[in-house]
Amino acid sequence: MGRQELVGRIISDAEEEAKAVIAEAENMAAQIIAEAQNKASAQMAAAKADAEAKAKAIADSKAATARLDGAKILLSEKRGVIDGVYLAAAKQIAAMDKKDCLAFLARLLKEYAEDGDEVVLADNFAYSADFAKLAVVKEKNLKLVFGGAGISGGFILRGKNSDRDLSIEAMIAADRAEHEAEVAAELLR
Repeated sequence: MGRQELVGRIISDAEEEAKAVIAEAENMAAQIIAEAQNKASAQMAAAKADAEAKAKAIADSKAATARLDGAKILLSEKRGVIDGVYLAAAKQIAAMDKKDCLAFLARLLKEYAEDGDEVVLADNFAYSADFAKLAVVKEKNLKLVFGGAGISGGFILRGKNSDRDLSIEAMIAADRAEHEAEVAAELLR
């Protein structure tokens, strides 16, 4: 074997070894690229899932806020209607004619006044003379005070044991406290 053959063989072996190294490097590069692509795909999927979860949380939060705002508006509207109902009731009581007004006040006196109570009437009470003639006033020996109660209608009973506010405002407020939930429920029908 000559020198030329030996050099040829060394070059041939070196080329085959270089091809093997290149093939191995290409395989490693392909594995690294595949692993990087898998890792990038996994990270992208995780990022997408996180973004979707955040978007859903934001949408849910906005929906909850919208529901709460809607409930607040509905409650405000219901309160407005209820206020209107009780305001109308107060106006209707204040606008009663003489006969109905005296009958209403007589019923209140029969139910709540005790013997010897002082009845303090509203400053603007229009039927004072007729009120004084009510049978219940004489029966229960009630003392009448015309004005000074600081109320717009009805009266205040001042007794030995306790005072009772039977002004229109107090009666409307008491009825509202007792029945407001029922009125609100009726509004939802």
